Amino acid sequence: MKQRISLVFSIAVMLLSIISTTALAETDIDQHRDCKQCGMDRKAYGYSRMLLEFRDGRQIGTCSLHCVITELGNGKGAEGVTYKVADRDTRKLIGAEKAFWVIGGKKRGIMTMRAKWAFATNQTAQKFVAAYGGTVSTWAEALAAAGEDAAPKLRK
Repeated sequence: MKQRISLVFSIAVMLLSIISTTALAETDIDQHRDCKQCGMDRKAYGYSRMLLEFRDGRQIGTCSLHCVITELGNGKGAEGVTYKVADRDTRKLIGAEKAFWVIGGKKRGIMTMRAKWAFATNQTAQKFVAAYGGTVSTWAEALAAAGEDAAPKLRK
């Protein structure tokens, strides 16, 4: 009987931790449901969303790297900003600088013709490239590519 209670308790604790991790992973969506730049639903685009955190505590939620670039308005990064991006597979936010980015490929991008996807590991990025094409890149390269792609729009 004690073993059964212990097993049930262990399963309950495990389920609660999974549920709380999932709930915490999407608090940015609850706080910033719509993309500040284009208005798209960030939950629907949870696999490409980004969150900018400024030194003064402000946050901006966007649906994609393209909308980050457009929001900043200069085609480059901004000083004093921490960039978080969703891992394309798990939808969990990770540091954009630490992500393995895939530029290009057959999968249609969000708000851009040239896709830019973030992955938490090189292995998952390489698996994506094997299936859909593209090039594994760094944050700096993804940021530069997004700036290039947004440049005509920013000049208007």
